[in-house]
Amino acid sequence: MAETTGMNITQSNHPLPNGVKLPIYMDNHATTPLDPRVLEAMMPYFTSIYGNAASRNHSFGWEAEQGVEKAREQIARLIGATAKEIVFTSGATESTNLAIKGAAEMYRERGNHIITQVTEHKATLDTCKRLEKSGFRVTFLPVMADGLLDIEDLKRAIDDQTILVSIMYANNEIGVIQPIPEIGKLCHEKGILFHCDAVQAVGKIPVNVLSDNIDLMSISGHKIYGPKGVGALYVRRRNPRVQLAEQINGGGHERGMRSGTLNVPGIVGMGKACEICMQEMEAESRRDQELRDHLMNRLQNALDYVRVNGNMEHHLPGNLNMSFIYVEGESLLMGINDVAVSSGSACTSATLEPSYVLKALGLGDDVAHSSIRFGIGRFNTRAEVDYVADKIIEVVRKLRELSPLYEMVKEGIDLSKIEWAAH
Repeated sequence: MAETTGMNITQSNHPLPNGVKLPIYMDNHATTPLDPRVLEAMMPYFTSIYGNAASRNHSFGWEAEQGVEKAREQIARLIGATAKEIVFTSGATESTNLAIKGAAEMYRERGNHIITQVTEHKATLDTCKRLEKSGFRVTFLPVMADGLLDIEDLKRAIDDQTILVSIMYANNEIGVIQPIPEIGKLCHEKGILFHCDAVQAVGKIPVNVLSDNIDLMSISGHKIYGPKGVGALYVRRRNPRVQLAEQINGGGHERGMRSGTLNVPGIVGMGKACEICMQEMEAESRRDQELRDHLMNRLQNALDYVRVNGNMEHHLPGNLNMSFIYVEGESLLMGINDVAVSSGSACTSATLEPSYVLKALGLGDDVAHSSIRFGIGRFNTRAEVDYVADKIIEVVRKLRELSPLYEMVKEGIDLSKIEWAAH
């Protein structure tokens, strides 16, 4: 049993509103709960339909393969692709590795230059850094203070050796949506392949690989109320036909691009999750945005020295990244330990480094450390949002009472002019 000492300082005096159960999950960019309808679609593939989708000699294999092919159709339909352009993987990290390394290797004779941006997911950044060690040149473009890429920066970075551009659709921390159709159009005009990590965008906002001019696109099951451990890579087949060097060898599954026995229940679940998104995305996005705006307005109206991070005009519906200045993010998280959210410290490791995404927006360490990411999703309610707002307001006020810096600022002292004495 875990130690619970010291927990009582965070206990709120408020009775719980109707229908609110603790703890509250509001970290839907990290992962989402499995939709019960998805589980229902998957269940037969754990029990009676257990064949290997690559077994062509008997009905067990055929049935499994039918489930996989149906899922291919469901995923393709959601993103405006064809079923043959969907390659199944173990998740978006593998999809991104396959897209970037596979394209780099396949088109190396054409050039050795890759362009990405500093606020990408680690799956993209670390893959590009790995390729640098193999002799590729990588340009890591900066972003503007609102998190958007400057298209002019991209134009200037392209040279005659550029073979691939990789820019994410929507950021996992600050929810900013990049001008993807414009980026893709520029790449196509220059004959450069365009990869897009669309993990946070697919199923939340309309994504269409054709009108968005995308050649390779990473998707994940568990960000759209599907199972973990399954993802897909869209690989364009026409205008241009994209070829990839496989990164996992053996058996030649997935048209030679990704060997390995397919995770049939996971794939079926991801397909079902995409089908539900296709039917419900418009209404769900509207609802998530209303809840997000309600939370934002409540926090902004009740607290001073808060800032919303990232361009709010081009933004995911359920994302809110806010800095509560003069409050330490970790202390705030401990104070709201019955609510699951992410802090502005690096969520990708156990360190307490400030998030590289927030630093890229020009935020100082202190502001980045005071940031919280709220991810509102399908199963959150307005009552939960109100509970979270009340709790945050209460804890921020308590912590600021203990903060000498906040007190000095309230008294009109300019902290930037103070010379702090060294010990």
